[in-house]
Amino acid sequence: MQLTNQMIYKIAMEQSAIDAGCSGEDFLRQENVIVLSKADPKARKYLKLPHVCNLISYGSNVVASISPEYEGIVRDYISRYPAEHCFETPNMHVLDDRFRELGFRVCFMAEYFLPDVDALRPLNCGYELRLLTQEDFAGLYTQQWSNALCEKRKELDVLGVGAYSCGRLIGLAACSADCETMWQIGVDVLPYYRRKGVASALTSRLALEILKRGKVPFYCCAWSNLSSAKNAVKSGFRPAWVEMTVKPAAYVDEMNGLG
Repeated sequence: MQLTNQMIYKIAMEQSAIDAGCSGEDFLRQENVIVLSKADPKARKYLKLPHVCNLISYGSNVVASISPEYEGIVRDYISRYPAEHCFETPNMHVLDDRFRELGFRVCFMAEYFLPDVDALRPLNCGYELRLLTQEDFAGLYTQQWSNALCEKRKELDVLGVGAYSCGRLIGLAACSADCETMWQIGVDVLPYYRRKGVASALTSRLALEILKRGKVPFYCCAWSNLSSAKNAVKSGFRPAWVEMTVKPAAYVDEMNGLG
């Protein structure tokens, strides 16, 4: 069965609902929704549930997945600002200041992309492209391929496309089976070969291979990572939803090398 854009969005919302502990319809409401976060074996594998606070928006509203003791803080925040402004400065500092008093900080702010099947097509870059499987990733868990592959979750890295110059790997897109229905794409290109269409050729080709297997490819990057966001759009992806996640302050300090 060939997936349509409507089907892809429905699958993504259903997965977000599992991750958040709500229903898929909640993302289409005009009013904001607050739900209690809980662990779910069908959630994306890398999520640490339950959340202290995770805000999600597909554009219509904010769905807040929270631990119950923080409902007052979150309800006050998402009621104060329009949905789109809840995910940006200066407003975000209001939420961060409240949580900072309790030992938490706003940590992750990310934009997620889904494929547009009307725009997705195989792109060329002038280099040899090879389809790779899990067995081919051995020896590639190094810093230069750390966006495409995750050493901590090797078992989830299931499929990839490599770009080769004279037999040497110069670019890699790979995907992790983060949940039953959706596989996340990451991509790395060696510095000399960037801005030559390698990333988009790898990303588009891998996305098509994922769709052939009946899964939905998705792509994530920080809003400030313009090169990654441009690659997503060039490869045939479109912005779909955003998330902002609160984590313990010690976790944020560790990520910043301050722990």
